[in-house]
Amino acid sequence: MTEKEYNELAELLYPDAQDTAFYLNKYKKREVKGEVTRIAPSPTGYLHIGHLYQAVVHKMLANTTNGIFYMRLEDTDNKREVENAGQIAYDMISRFGLTPDEGYRGNKEEIGEYGPYVQSKRTEIYKAFAKELVKRGRAFPCFCAGSENKEEILKRREEEISESNDIEVKDPCRNLTLDEIKKNLKSGKKFALRLRSEGDINKTFKCVDAIKGEREVRENAKDDVLIKSNGIPVYSFAHVVDDTLMGTTTVVRGQDWYQSLPVHIELSKAFGFKPFKYAHTPNICVIDEQTGNKRKLSKRKDPFADVRFFLKQGYPTTAIVEYILNLLNSDFETWRKANPNLSYTEFPFSLSKIGVTNPMFDFVKLNDISKTIISKYTADEVYQNALSWAKEWNEKDYQIISENKEALTKVFAIDRGGDRPRKDITKFDEIVELYKYVLPNFKADYEIDLGAIDKQKLIEFLTEYVKNYVETKDNQAWFENLKQIALNNNFAENKTYKQNPAAYAGNVSDASKYIRLAITGAENSPELYSIMKIVGEKECKKRIENLIKKLK
Repeated sequence: MTEKEYNELAELLYPDAQDTAFYLNKYKKREVKGEVTRIAPSPTGYLHIGHLYQAVVHKMLANTTNGIFYMRLEDTDNKREVENAGQIAYDMISRFGLTPDEGYRGNKEEIGEYGPYVQSKRTEIYKAFAKELVKRGRAFPCFCAGSENKEEILKRREEEISESNDIEVKDPCRNLTLDEIKKNLKSGKKFALRLRSEGDINKTFKCVDAIKGEREVRENAKDDVLIKSNGIPVYSFAHVVDDTLMGTTTVVRGQDWYQSLPVHIELSKAFGFKPFKYAHTPNICVIDEQTGNKRKLSKRKDPFADVRFFLKQGYPTTAIVEYILNLLNSDFETWRKANPNLSYTEFPFSLSKIGVTNPMFDFVKLNDISKTIISKYTADEVYQNALSWAKEWNEKDYQIISENKEALTKVFAIDRGGDRPRKDITKFDEIVELYKYVLPNFKADYEIDLGAIDKQKLIEFLTEYVKNYVETKDNQAWFENLKQIALNNNFAENKTYKQNPAAYAGNVSDASKYIRLAITGAENSPELYSIMKIVGEKECKKRIENLIKKLK
C-alpha cells in the first residue's frame, strides 16, 4: 500500500481516534532522577508470591534511586477476571509494606497524573496508538477466524516451533489490498489488529538485560496480535503504550517474558519510541514431591503460592519481604548481620546483584528470618501482633489470647531483649500451643522417659520438692533451693551417669528437667523460674503432683 492508502485505512479502522500527539503532550515526561517502576498484576485471582517477589524488586529499585513505584491493573483478560481481585492485589502489596507511590489503589481514588491506571479504562488511548501504527504501515487488520484466540495461537505455535524456539508467522491478511479490507469491513467481519513484522529469524541483534547482561537474540518474525477483535489490547501492545506514557524507565518482569523481548523491542521502534531498559528476574522454584525435580511454583500444587497463606500462618510481613531480598541479592544476609537494627529499606539493593539461577523456596530459611524478627519485638508487640493475627484468622485463638493478656505478656517477656534474645516463636499461629502452659485449665500431655534414672529416687525428690516448695525472690535462689532438695534426697549425689552408672539416681540438671516437664509438658521452654512465677505456687504443686502420680 501507499502512504495515502495507509492513512485511509487508519481512518476506516479507527475513525474517532485521537492523534497520538494529544496523549504524548498530555502525559508529560516525568521529572524524576531515579527509576520509575511498576507492578501490573492481572485481576485473575489471588496475589501470587511471584507478584510479591516482583513488587519487592520494583519498590526497592525505586527507593534506592529516589524514584517512583506505581501500580497499574492489567484487566484485559475478561474471561479469567475474578471479582475484587484487583482490590485484593493492592491490599496485599500494601500489607507487606510495599505500598505504591501512585496509581491504582483498589476502591480508593487513583493517585497520579498518568492515569487511568486500569487498562480497561484506556481503550481510547489504545485506539489512538493502533491508528498510528496503521498509518505507519506497521499494523494491519486480520479477519481470520479466531485470530486472537490464545488456545489456537498456542496450538499453531506448537506445530511451528522448532527446537531452537524460532517462530516465523506471516499472517495471510498482511497482503490484503485496501479494497479487500473495505469489502470485509462492509460485510461486518470483525478484525484483530496485527503487527506487520519486519524481522528476519535468520538475523540477530544485541540487547542488554539489567540482570542477564548483554545477550544476542533473534529478530522477531511474527505478525503478533496487538488488539483483539473485541478491541482489547494484548500484553505486548498495552505494555509498550502504557509504560511509554507513564514514564516507566525499567521494565522488571519474570524471565518467562524474555522470549517475547524481540517483539516488544520491534513494537517500540515501530512507534518511534526508545526501547525500555529490561530486567528479567529468575523464577522462584521448589522441588516437586512426586518427581523430585525442580519446578516453578504452581498455583495448583503449592498453597503458599497465594501470599495470603503467609498471613494466615501468622508470619510477620517483614519476614517475607526480607526472605525475598535474600533470594534476590545474595549479600543481603551479610548486610543484615552487620546492620541488625536497620530497616531493610536501607539495604543498597541492586538489579546487577540478582542472580540468573532460579532460587529455591526454603521454609527453613524463612522460619529462621521470622524467628529473628519476632525476637526483636517487645513483649507487648508480640502480644499485639498475635492478637491482631488471631482476630483476623482464628476466632478460637483470639478469645484465648484476649482473655490471657497478663500471663502471655509475662511469658513473652522472658529472655527478651539484649544481644541474644530467645527465638522460639516462628509465627503467630503457634502462640497458643507454644505457651499453653501459662493458660488456665492446662492439661499436660507428655511422655516420660526415665532412661537410667532411678524412678523411686525421682519420686522421692519430687515429693520432697512439693513439700518444701518455696517462692524465691530470684532465679539464682530458686536454683539453689532446687539443688539443695535434690542433694538432700540423694537425687543428685552422683555427678554424672558415667562415673557410677549402677547407682545413678540423677543430678541437678535432671531435677530441673522433670520439674520443667511437669510444669510445661515439654523438655524445652523459656526460663523455668519465670514460668513458675507466672503459673503460681498452687498450680505448680498440682502439676508436679500429677507427674508423681504418672510415675507411680
